[in-house]
Amino acid sequence: MLELQNIRKQFNGKTVADGINLQVARGSLLAILGRSGCGKSTLLNIAAGLTAPDGGRVLLNGTDITALPPEKRRISLMFQDYALLPHLTVLQNTAFGLKMRGTAKRQAEEAAEAMLEQVGLSGEGHRRPDTLSGGEQQRVALARALAAEPKLLLLDEPFSSLDTGLRSSLRNLTRAQAGRLNIPAVLVTHDPEEAFLMADRIALMADGRIIQEGSPDELGAHPNSAAAAKLLGCRNVGDTFYLPPDALFPDPAGPACPVLALHRLPGGTRAEIGHPQFGRIEMPLPPGFYGGEIRVGTDTARLVRFQTPLDKPA
Repeated sequence: MLELQNIRKQFNGKTVADGINLQVARGSLLAILGRSGCGKSTLLNIAAGLTAPDGGRVLLNGTDITALPPEKRRISLMFQDYALLPHLTVLQNTAFGLKMRGTAKRQAEEAAEAMLEQVGLSGEGHRRPDTLSGGEQQRVALARALAAEPKLLLLDEPFSSLDTGLRSSLRNLTRAQAGRLNIPAVLVTHDPEEAFLMADRIALMADGRIIQEGSPDELGAHPNSAAAAKLLGCRNVGDTFYLPPDALFPDPAGPACPVLALHRLPGGTRAEIGHPQFGRIEMPLPPGFYGGEIRVGTDTARLVRFQTPLDKPA
């Protein structure tokens, strides 16, 4: 298990991690979803030992590794740019982590060949990185990360530069391999679709803080704020809304969903929406905004549209 306990970090007076507490169980994948600059990559670097926190602790399987050098943590980190060594072959790149740990050459290469077979690159070990496609290079990067038998897998938006088909296949492959090794994995991404498809749990991050955490179904059905709804892929979400029960219009991106009820609360209004896949959805709707259009969605493939009245109701 990975545990981040009260992690704090500032750069040039700007807080990028403000008391972060997260846990990731073995065999589970946590996605940290947020916009660029919110601090999510800093958390990954702190977990990897590449950045020292100003406060807090990093624990891996119950051991405090906060002050442990990166090379002694047995953590694999995958980047967007693959980070393959151009002068080494595919096999040598895949075996690199094992050799750095002192594994004998033959044993390291046997393990690398086995992992290349797992990612669909059997027989390609002789090739150089510059002869590979983008998808093949990322599969080599994945094979290298997993061949080292890490205790933790960290993924820094590794699929964002790939086309749609490759992204889908490599997401599935990465998720399956991490699960096979029964290790915790952390993905940082700005893409809600990726988070929903890959993660067991999602942590929404904004301005150095975790604003909501839960399973994909929990977050999709119950975003706790407009900021959370925006990060989850909802479009045109303002700070405050008014939704009358009869103000639903169909949307080509998803099925029509009726407003079941509106509840007036001291802090605003909560709408209950009937969704054909997820059932009853509750969406907080603070008062004060009357007009325009919002989208409330459980994922990027199922968006529903509501048209708010143009005038403030009496």
